[in-house]
Amino acid sequence: MDIFIAFFRSGILGYGGGPSSIPLVHKEVVDTFKWMDTNEFGDILTLANALPGPTNTKMAGYIGYRVGGVAGMLNALLTTVFPTILLMTILLTTLNSFKDQPWVAGMTKAVIPVVAVMLIPLIRDFIKKSAKSSLGWSRTLIVLATSVILLEFLDVHPAIMIIVLLLEALLKKDAATNADNKEKYQT
Repeated sequence: MDIFIAFFRSGILGYGGGPSSIPLVHKEVVDTFKWMDTNEFGDILTLANALPGPTNTKMAGYIGYRVGGVAGMLNALLTTVFPTILLMTILLTTLNSFKDQPWVAGMTKAVIPVVAVMLIPLIRDFIKKSAKSSLGWSRTLIVLATSVILLEFLDVHPAIMIIVLLLEALLKKDAATNADNKEKYQT
């Protein structure tokens, strides 16, 4: 029942896709039901962004499976997708009859800054956690600045950046593991 509540609330209120739903899913999964911490959520979000398809649906499927097995996954997926389908049908049918009205154009333009404001606290939390991790503030700021430049000015696809960072993390982990093993066998 908790999976249904968590993903129904984020699905019904997060109208507009992944960017508007991610902070709501974070609130439900991390803060309300405490199924994982922010670091785990960030890992799931990263992987969901790297894979093709809607981010929110992939996250719901994984989190639902992790919390409730196959039944939890199906529950989370249906609960995430159904409200969107229902709202899209109702809203698009209604808005189509008013599409030439100025208030409709204003409403659709207002969604973008609202989503940006919703994402700011989540981004701030990820930056703080990265800085407190083994990355430290200087490396976090370098990665952040490099990411902005690559994404916004050089039009590098986010999946490429994610893959490169994952490979770097894996190589760094392997190097640390090899150093630990070498030290263990020398003593």
